[in-house]
Amino acid sequence: MTLRKTLLCLAVACALATTQLSAQAADTADLPCRTTAECAAEAAKIGATVDRAGAKHSKHDNQFTWVNRINKASIVMLTEEDIVSRQQGQEIARGVQYVIDQAGKPDGKKPSDVLQIERIMIDKIGPQASLIHSGRSRQDMYATYRLATLRSQLLDYTDAMNDTRAQLLKLAKDNVDTLIPAYTNGVQAQPITYAHYLLAYEAAFERDAQRIRELYERLNLSPMGTAVLANSGWPLNRERLAELLGFDGVRENSLDAGQVSTYDIPIEAAGIASSSAIRIGAMLGDIHTQYHQIRPWLLLEEGATYTSSAMPQKRNPGLIMRARESATDVVGLAQTVTLRAHNVTTGMTDYKFAFDALGLFDNAQQMFVRTRQVLDALVINPQRALEELEGEWTTSMELADTLEREHKVPFRIGHSFASLVVGHARKEGFVPANFPYAEAQQLFTKAAQKYNWKTRTLPLTEPAFRATLSPQNMVKTRVGTGGPQPAEVKRMLKEANDALAGDQHWANGRRERLAKAETSLDNAFGALLKN
Repeated sequence: MTLRKTLLCLAVACALATTQLSAQAADTADLPCRTTAECAAEAAKIGATVDRAGAKHSKHDNQFTWVNRINKASIVMLTEEDIVSRQQGQEIARGVQYVIDQAGKPDGKKPSDVLQIERIMIDKIGPQASLIHSGRSRQDMYATYRLATLRSQLLDYTDAMNDTRAQLLKLAKDNVDTLIPAYTNGVQAQPITYAHYLLAYEAAFERDAQRIRELYERLNLSPMGTAVLANSGWPLNRERLAELLGFDGVRENSLDAGQVSTYDIPIEAAGIASSSAIRIGAMLGDIHTQYHQIRPWLLLEEGATYTSSAMPQKRNPGLIMRARESATDVVGLAQTVTLRAHNVTTGMTDYKFAFDALGLFDNAQQMFVRTRQVLDALVINPQRALEELEGEWTTSMELADTLEREHKVPFRIGHSFASLVVGHARKEGFVPANFPYAEAQQLFTKAAQKYNWKTRTLPLTEPAFRATLSPQNMVKTRVGTGGPQPAEVKRMLKEANDALAGDQHWANGRRERLAKAETSLDNAFGALLKN
């Protein structure tokens, strides 16, 4: 088996055999619809949403278009630096424009290879068209194109992630006082609020936004003008090329620019996408687990699920399954990017730039679209969540805390007492609301005797004992920074909204800079054409 075939097999294995066809088939099979026509319409709607998410970068992300942009920048720079004469520059610019214009005709050609594009120019204006290639190579041109593509995809990814963050924050605002159980080791542990839960995930996405901003600074440095790997004998103005193509500067070491950074930058980007996907998988898994219960407190609204073909009572959460599937695909594709870059000879950029061929970021945007559909369809039942809390002993830790905080009972004695209460309650079928106060007194005496503690009488009155075991009380009495208490949640909510606004402003600013660079390139090229 050839290396290329081996790597393609690895890609399929790591991406869990994800293909566009299988994804579309899965969408149609498990959508909240009843007829083939309804499913087709819903699948088309999802596809359109994903298409809109990618529409921002689609204009410039194909290789033919980018080679022509690079050609524009090259002839502008070559003319400005007097590497070609003004007359030659104007004639070659006309050749570049001809390539662009002819592509729009019914019989137009749109080759992706540099030499094929150059051949169209030569056929139009003669061999002097090849002067545009002075001091450059397909190596630096393709490295530039792929970085520009990744740059665009990263910004689209940022927008999709920020849309999800905004939705999480809106849900959090509506659920500051919604008490829910939180879990450790898969076991109900303590009460928190749903807003507190959602803010935890939003904080993690905020970290991904920070990583993206840091990566963008490393990513948006131009390799253009380094030729094969060691520059050329022509005095190219790399800084001018970078400016015209929307880069913030040049990657200085010419070998690094075209041969080394070409895989560590995509790997870093893939890692960010994988980080988000793993987190989305966990969050959606928490929702999905609710469907194991007879009476979930968190589920999808009626109509957002689909009915089993055989079991009429079942309402299958297809939206959740498809979103989790997308997250898994992203993790698999991110690993494939790493595998394809691993142990490959320097210079083999076809292997290292796997992200554009594999569609990693297209899948990542689809992951966020589907996640937002799940969040849109969520129905939260606060009363049922409270019932879940009141049916368990998630507040038993507060017994020990209250005894220590208010009555100076050593924590280990309070913990022993609470453990005895829980053990007895589970044996006899008691819940906090109906646990006999007299038996609580006896168990405290037993715990105090075990540690030879001077106070053998439970210092909590019955009302205080009941209040201590209240989920509302436990959440309200948390005092630490970042806890689930409403005042602290509201503070974190405000700061999260401020951070999101800053991240959105940053992404918009990067897009504006790219748009200005494109305008500057078009103006400089247009001026060359006219002179």
